[in-house]
Amino acid sequence: MFLKLSHSASITEFGGVGDGKTLNTKAFQSAIVHLSQYSSDGGSQLFIPAGKWLTGSFNLTSHFTLFLHEDATLLAAQDINEYPVLKALPSYGRGRDAAGGRFASLIFGTNRSDDRRNNGTIDGQGSFRWQKFHGGKLKYTRPYLIELMFSDIIQIYNLTLLDSPPWNIHPVYSRYSYTLYLSTVSKSI
Repeated sequence: MFLKLSHSASITEFGGVGDGKTLNTKAFQSAIVHLSQYSSDGGSQLFIPAGKWLTGSFNLTSHFTLFLHEDATLLAAQDINEYPVLKALPSYGRGRDAAGGRFASLIFGTNRSDDRRNNGTIDGQGSFRWQKFHGGKLKYTRPYLIELMFSDIIQIYNLTLLDSPPWNIHPVYSRYSYTLYLSTVSKSI
């Protein structure tokens, strides 16, 4: 379901390259910062064309749609420097995997409202983090594929989620979060 919003852009307009090798974290961050100016003017949409889009963590904005072409795959970067370290969640009191904080999720949002993610695939490439977890070599909790904090009216549908470092979606301290038509594939090591 491609939404025709007044304010839409493609990741390629911000230097994104879908070759599966080029790191696109800055392109995603720049695109979302640019599109955030339209949150009070009907919202915005970032289109991800067919291809493999390697990226580290990026934060979402409210009234925003992340639209992946059905042949688009977001690949989670394996470089830990692409994931800022956050404090442990208050309800846990410590990191889930280690006493320290936690890595920001691949797709992270806090205090978001009316967000949508649809189509395509998100591949967490989590095998190397699972190996560190099983080997007791983690300093911080592994990043989730999608984490939404203090958010509401979130729609996630028609996505295939693969090989998450710990788990796929973490809606925490949120309400009215909906997950529809979601395909998940786990890969154990």
